[in-house]
Amino acid sequence: MTPVSQAELSQQLTAQLTQQRQAFDAAPYPSYDERVAHLTTLKKALLSHKTALCEALNQDFGQRCHNDTLLSDIMPCVQNIKYSIKQLKKWMKPSRRHSGLQLMPGKVEVVYQPLGVVGIIVPWNFPVMLSVGPLITALAAGNRAMIKLSEFTPATNQVLRQLLADVFTPEQVAVVEGEAEVAAAFSQLPFDHLIFTGSTAVGRHVMRAAADNLTPVTLELGGKSPALIAPDMPIDIAVDRLIFGKCLNGGQICVAPDYALVPHDKVDAFVAAFKQRFNRMYPHGVANKDFTSVINERQYQRLCSYLDDAREQGAEVIPCHDDARDDSQQRLIPHLVLNSSDDMKVMQEELFGPILPVMPYRNIEQALEYIQARPRPLALYLMSFDTALQQQVKTHIHSGGMAINDTVFHVAADDAPFGGVGPSGMGRYHGHEGFLTFSHAKTVLTKGKLNTGKLVMPPYRGLVQKMMMAFFLR
Repeated sequence: MTPVSQAELSQQLTAQLTQQRQAFDAAPYPSYDERVAHLTTLKKALLSHKTALCEALNQDFGQRCHNDTLLSDIMPCVQNIKYSIKQLKKWMKPSRRHSGLQLMPGKVEVVYQPLGVVGIIVPWNFPVMLSVGPLITALAAGNRAMIKLSEFTPATNQVLRQLLADVFTPEQVAVVEGEAEVAAAFSQLPFDHLIFTGSTAVGRHVMRAAADNLTPVTLELGGKSPALIAPDMPIDIAVDRLIFGKCLNGGQICVAPDYALVPHDKVDAFVAAFKQRFNRMYPHGVANKDFTSVINERQYQRLCSYLDDAREQGAEVIPCHDDARDDSQQRLIPHLVLNSSDDMKVMQEELFGPILPVMPYRNIEQALEYIQARPRPLALYLMSFDTALQQQVKTHIHSGGMAINDTVFHVAADDAPFGGVGPSGMGRYHGHEGFLTFSHAKTVLTKGKLNTGKLVMPPYRGLVQKMMMAFFLR
């Protein structure tokens, strides 16, 4: 977008939304075949642009491994489309509900209508998966969409804009770009639903803006997701299961392990195993082409300031490779932080990068209390083969999602909802729950020629009415 005044910006965005809403009103219930055609064409476009997307993301990040992009951005979208197409006919089918004797003879069903126009605000860390992913679900539910892309991924935005323009008209899917003022104006539009992925702080602003229009929101935020290594878990196995989730995309993932809770007598073993495993995966440190750079100077300086703050307050900061930093290229390999305290920024802020505080604990009760005393995270990771402990954590500890003996990959489950709880977000998408999020579940009561409703109409002194009240209130 060329620079314009705030009023002009709002007018442009409102005009785009009006155009989409008018198109939706003219065709408010796309057929199953139309929805499948949209999804199938989108999948073909994704696959045909996969190399361009990999190259663009590498350009935006300064260094991003193509495999990281294929694995975390493109593959989830392709699999999501396949799954959605497979399930869509069942999702669209009205569901019969129990009518009860008081509504007989009548039929009660729930019809799933498209909401209309969905707004999607995209972060910079996974600009393909977090734009196309919600779009897939919105289209499956029969909606149109406006997508606000991040200003920090201009090369990727260019490819996405072309990709979507090849598949959809602006009346079906529109792409918006711009700085913070564009995002603010976008969040103030009266969408039929708004989904935002980003920080908790910005999520509060988005929700306030949406509230003026009573726009329902799905907020996918973040927080400090703990990885709890139980006493029964061998350290080598724990590190092997944890490390990829921390290193993927340079740790710039909302569900990356944010800190590790480790038995106090196994901290040294954890540090040694983590460093050893990292050096096998990324033997050249910051020069390794498989490890993703920090997205920009601002984020790089933020992470470095967290490490400086921790050192100044007495923490021990341990880089996982001798070649640990390249300030000119914004390259930072994982740093483990020992002896951290709640006064340090590494334990106050979501890290969103290659920093991992290691917190010792004396017993499992202490570790669980530590997690429960803090805001509910987007993800929770338990490393344990103890089934009783697994059950306890599953049922007693709140988090948006959870993985046992793994990290991050639970997000890829096509047939399961993804979302936060409390400060880590609200609402769900992915799978059937996503279809429901972007649909209006309308209850429909249908009656025929026989009208039993008159039996309950005034005057209220009849014998039949008294008998009915006695029957239903017994």
